[in-house]
Amino acid sequence: MLYATPYELIQQLPKGYRILGIDPGSKQIGLALSDVTLMLASPFATVKRGKVLVFAQYLQELAQKEQVGGLICGLPLSLDGDFGPAAQAARDWITAVSNASQLPACLWDERLSSSAVNRFLINEADLSRKKRNAVVDKMAASYTLQAALDASKNQ
Repeated sequence: MLYATPYELIQQLPKGYRILGIDPGSKQIGLALSDVTLMLASPFATVKRGKVLVFAQYLQELAQKEQVGGLICGLPLSLDGDFGPAAQAARDWITAVSNASQLPACLWDERLSSSAVNRFLINEADLSRKKRNAVVDKMAASYTLQAALDASKNQ
């Protein structure tokens, strides 16, 4: 099931359950986990992108282990806010993942999340390109999840 906003998704979560943030790339998927109070997002993992059903099985196992009750997936809107082909592909993909994993989901604007994370990793952490590539996807997922959690607290 796809919810319109993170607030709606959070309202249906059982108490003590987490949200998994997802930054889907063409080759890798970045994952981030919220804490049980839904206040803080932390980078969790990066997994290779593959078939939806295999990823959905992984999510079901992760949901049981980490008490994940919902998914927030980054929505790559165009810089001007338009809903282009990349955004449509992300919506179709997370809908399929949500249906296959039986985990409710919503989309959240991820414009420039990877750019912001890369800027941070270069300027503040001074990481090499190789080291940045290893962490950028899960950090972008965390960045997007944190923004969605913050926005839901204001409602």
